[in-house]
Amino acid sequence: MPETWDYTLYIPNDLRAVTVCRRTLRLILTLHGLTGLLDTAELLAAELVSNAVRHTKGPAALRVRRTAQGVVWIGAWDTDPGPPEPPRPIEAAGELEEAGRGLGLVVTCANHWGWQPSARFGNRGKYVWCELAAA
Repeated sequence: MPETWDYTLYIPNDLRAVTVCRRTLRLILTLHGLTGLLDTAELLAAELVSNAVRHTKGPAALRVRRTAQGVVWIGAWDTDPGPPEPPRPIEAAGELEEAGRGLGLVVTCANHWGWQPSARFGNRGKYVWCELAAA
């Protein structure tokens, strides 16, 4: 049975927090011996957190956990309770475009993804999450 754990990093609405989240995630996965997931997990977390920071005005959070089934779950919470924009296929986002491809990358790289309404500290919001198989 895989080891289970759960980390949450609360961040301000500041794009610099994306780098803090990426480095924190890298440290968590390294310490838990999941270095094979580093690059993909870091990319997905950066996309989720940057969407949370760019598209809302309130605080945000990165949550990373490993389930008893061995799945690594990465989620970003933000203060907008509405659903995220539907993901655009990677091919639809031009090669030179900076925006509009985030959830498309998540769909392409993750085993599963989704979103759910959620509240933190009295703020309504949502989690946008994805899963990676650790094995």
